[in-house]
Amino acid sequence: MGTLIAIDGVDASGKQTQSELLYKRLIDSGTRARLISFPDYGSESSALVRMYLNGDFGSRPEDVNAYAASTFFAADRFASYRRDWRDDYENGTVIIADRYVPSNMIHQASKLPASEKAKFSEWLYDLEYNIYGLPKPDVTVFLDMPPEYAEKLMAERENKIDHSQNKDIHERSREYLEASYKNAVFISERFGWKHVLCVKDGMIRTIEDINNEIMNILKRRLSI
Repeated sequence: MGTLIAIDGVDASGKQTQSELLYKRLIDSGTRARLISFPDYGSESSALVRMYLNGDFGSRPEDVNAYAASTFFAADRFASYRRDWRDDYENGTVIIADRYVPSNMIHQASKLPASEKAKFSEWLYDLEYNIYGLPKPDVTVFLDMPPEYAEKLMAERENKIDHSQNKDIHERSREYLEASYKNAVFISERFGWKHVLCVKDGMIRTIEDINNEIMNILKRRLSI
């Protein structure tokens, strides 16, 4: 069996950048690795995800409840795993996931009151890992990017669905971004994710500095 590394965090925390750099460093070191990303926008399995984020079911994230929205993302992951990367994973490849199951916990549990977050997390854990049978990450890295910094970075990037400057329903709402961040910190502590600070002394750390910390975490935890 392979190794699964999940890189997660709120929007604009640098997940894609860090995942791609980590993948390159592993390949350069001679490690057999593969990079995957969610949602899988190039696949038909992400249709409901795209509709949800585009606002087809409501212009606000809370217009679709946490349980319903989570199933859109979970089904997309299931299709990707079964059709695309399961064989590589089962044959010993290191899989680097730019977003994974923790992303559902971060974004969808933020819609719920604190008293319901634990129950939802347990339900989601059972849905994705037990019912859908997705592999559990060996390490989950949480990129801690405070919302005031993430908002500035988000303003400069394009929409991943249509490559425009239009923001999806998650990205358009500052309140949702702040709620997701607070929820992410809570969830990361509950599940023991590896916490990587993206801001130090009021400045965003360099890409290389953050990635070096991630590599050190993996070297301590995994045989890679």
